[in-house]
Amino acid sequence: MSRILVLTWGNPSRGDDALGPELARRLELLAAPRGVPEVEILTDFQLQPEHAADLEARDLVLFADASLRADPPFSFARVRPANDATFTSHAMSPAALLAAFASAFGRAPPPAWVLAIRGEAFDLGEPISANATANLEAAVAFAASLLSTPSEDAWDAAAARRR
Repeated sequence: MSRILVLTWGNPSRGDDALGPELARRLELLAAPRGVPEVEILTDFQLQPEHAADLEARDLVLFADASLRADPPFSFARVRPANDATFTSHAMSPAALLAAFASAFGRAPPPAWVLAIRGEAFDLGEPISANATANLEAAVAFAASLLSTPSEDAWDAAAARRR
């Protein structure tokens, strides 16, 4: 099993909501020629309780999604387990998913961070907006640099620089 999990979500049919899946696609293209077996990239329409099993035996987890609230081009921060309002839904937050992992497996989840890519337009049938595309480019470069330095300390330092 890969030590690093990149878990993205979003709806490719809803404009900038496609930022998470598009990040995944681009990271896969970058990783494929280099053959990076320690990184697994998964994408879905939303986070669900079943994704807790995907966190098993991971050293690091990077969650990535589109966000209306992130400062452009993206935000990056450590996330900790929390039973927030999404805990009982099928559209979970990363914090709730980490809490579900702890509950299901009886131990702390792997260290995790959220990469929130700034989006603006989420209309059905629209492509990713020009501004969001620029934000995505910056996020891809940032995520690639994270994956090239896979350590908790390096990712925490990167999060501190983004504040």
